[in-house]
Amino acid sequence: MRILVVDDDREIVELLNIYLRNEGYDVLKAYNGQQALSYIRAEADIQLIILDVMMPKTDGLSVVEQLRKGNYDVPVLMLSAKSSDNDKIQGLMSGADDYVTKPFNPLEVMARVKSILRRQHKYLEVVEPDVVEVGPLIIKKDSHEVTTITGKSIQLTALEFGILYLLATHPNRVFSAEEIFEAVWNQESIVSAKTVMVHVSHLRNKIEAATGGEKVVQTVWGVGYKIES
Repeated sequence: MRILVVDDDREIVELLNIYLRNEGYDVLKAYNGQQALSYIRAEADIQLIILDVMMPKTDGLSVVEQLRKGNYDVPVLMLSAKSSDNDKIQGLMSGADDYVTKPFNPLEVMARVKSILRRQHKYLEVVEPDVVEVGPLIIKKDSHEVTTITGKSIQLTALEFGILYLLATHPNRVFSAEEIFEAVWNQESIVSAKTVMVHVSHLRNKIEAATGGEKVVQTVWGVGYKIES
């Protein structure tokens, strides 16, 4: 996922760049509103904008207003030193999706980023197929059956099946351990990544035992897990 960070304070841009890249995001950097608008019009695959309010040339509120008038529906997380309720309301009324005041904790910004992106992906969800074929596997949603293309049954727990089905229905997309937990366990992530890692390990062992060692579930180091189409 590509995130555009816009702030005239270069130290803030670099700080957020470090945290976002550590989470596996691709980052574009801009230092004023005009530069941000140029990026947005040129880049069709920006999934989120982190946008400062007070900037030279074109301020953040004006950027959001121009985006919405131009029918750009990319979500916006607004940053501002203005912390009054009226300022927050003005930012949200302009079309921003969330508002964080400076000085901020980078971990809070990362949590807000993930929350916005989760909501965005829920809006984009498609009807989940009953039968999914991926690599050597045939996965049946309603009956929770998994077999190899040669007809060999693979016995999975409900959580293992949930992880497999999630990855198989979103081929090539990398899911973090937190995203997997929230999607499969259906609750906010309150556990360490090790919990998901253990279930993924069990899932892999069962698949490899049934398929002669084929590695269907792949690890993207430092980011999460995926299944390639």
